[in-house]
Amino acid sequence: MNTLNLVGYVPGAIGKITELHATYYSEHRDFGLYFESKVATDLSEFLNRFDEAHDGFWAATINGGIVGSIVIDGKEAHADGARLRWFIVAPEYQGRGLGKMLLREAIDFCRRANFGRVYLSTFAGLDPARHLYEKFGFVLREEKEDNHWGKTVTEQTFELLL
Repeated sequence: MNTLNLVGYVPGAIGKITELHATYYSEHRDFGLYFESKVATDLSEFLNRFDEAHDGFWAATINGGIVGSIVIDGKEAHADGARLRWFIVAPEYQGRGLGKMLLREAIDFCRRANFGRVYLSTFAGLDPARHLYEKFGFVLREEKEDNHWGKTVTEQTFELLL
């Protein structure tokens, strides 16, 4: 029987969450080493400065293995808004409500923390994720060409006012 849990940091989380991102975006966006190392570096830096007063980190596990994640980076939350980051669900678990569960947990955290705004950056063409964001009330605020991931993509910024 598969047991689903949302947990905080567990040993191996940085590596597994990086692997989920690197594998998915390599297959769907042809991203390579630059993207993978950026995810690993940025996630490591975030966890090294993690402060439970304004940051949230959730890993979705099934039978102890990480199959998804979501993060709220609240370092600048009261000035610029909280940033939703590293939201991913392993492809074999997509479409089962896991993404909805993770997103709900993150937004509930932001409400409890009295953040007025949550925003995220993503790429055009990730339609199932966009549908989920919009279902939760996120609105597309900006769209621009960007290459800071090592490839040129249409980056989108979505925001939710709380």
